[in-house]
Amino acid sequence: MQAINHLHKISPEKVVRGEKAWEEAKELIPSLCKKPLLLGRSNCTYEIRRLLSIELSSMGLNIINEELNHDCCEVDLQRISSIAKHSFCDAIIASGGGKVLDAGKLIANRLKIPCITVPLSASTCAGWTALANIYSPKGSFIKDEILDKCPKLLIFDYNLVRKAPKRTLASGIADALAKWYEASISSGNSNDSLVQQSVQMARVLRDQLLIDSKTALQDPNSSAWIKVAEGCALTAGLIGGIGGAKCRTAAAHAVHNGLTQLDFKQKSLHGELVGYGILVQLRIEEILSKNQLALQTKKQLIELLIDLDLPIDIQSLGLKSYEKKELEKACIFACNRNSEIHNLPFKVNENTLMEALLDAHKLDLISSNEKI
Repeated sequence: MQAINHLHKISPEKVVRGEKAWEEAKELIPSLCKKPLLLGRSNCTYEIRRLLSIELSSMGLNIINEELNHDCCEVDLQRISSIAKHSFCDAIIASGGGKVLDAGKLIANRLKIPCITVPLSASTCAGWTALANIYSPKGSFIKDEILDKCPKLLIFDYNLVRKAPKRTLASGIADALAKWYEASISSGNSNDSLVQQSVQMARVLRDQLLIDSKTALQDPNSSAWIKVAEGCALTAGLIGGIGGAKCRTAAAHAVHNGLTQLDFKQKSLHGELVGYGILVQLRIEEILSKNQLALQTKKQLIELLIDLDLPIDIQSLGLKSYEKKELEKACIFACNRNSEIHNLPFKVNENTLMEALLDAHKLDLISSNEKI
């Protein structure tokens, strides 16, 4: 008999999805707030947010428009929280990519007001979850924060999301694929029925992405695009909500968190680093358990990552330096005592992670006589 009680924050209170989701869902917003703060960041999404603001203003809402200056970091969180508080805002509408959505959820959570998420890409499931990542102003991962609840309303408008660069969807695919690769190894043997069912949902999502991802990127007007975009932005969040923390992250996300401590020539997206993290996790399995299945799985995954133009080796990550001292920083952070890498069923140290980080792309099974 299960002796521990579990609190699940499974989903937003309402989700509106479809070709004209915004047109329908915006009618719900006046019943939730009168003076929301509309939060965004990217210049690429400014025009969309400007139009959303105009439409909401025409409905009698008093809109306060604000932008992040950095990733989701305390400097911005405190500044915008202060603005929202002193402006007597009664909700946060977060419209943008994953870090904007996370920031909006965090600010709303701290001020105890509703959050409405309007994803403008399918790069993460941040619009769905009761979880947010906090970064430094330069973009280094610091910690994740569990929130009191999921957003009050999620609006997933296909027409808005289609405007995002293809790169964001490719990144979202890698991030969503990690649900299976991480949950299956960290929670595959769980006796918890909801965790078991979440792992199977992650497997179905993986299969859907393996089948439809290439077509989705080629044709954003296809049914494959809808399945993939919703899988990345919605289903991936549902899996984490039902299954809990162990159905969210393991080594792939730990590798992401470690790599963000380094300097990049060109900033990588969240899922681009997580996708490489999946390869690293599979290499760890090869190193520590001589797992032939991990090798075959990696071959299949590498083919997809190449099709999606995602990194498959460390040289393609865009780091400023590949010196061992630099990479050691990432490994030390990824193996810290609170890291998700310890959700794996075997012990991983910095040396093993360094080996896997450098050789993640290799398709040769580690010899049983080879030193570890």
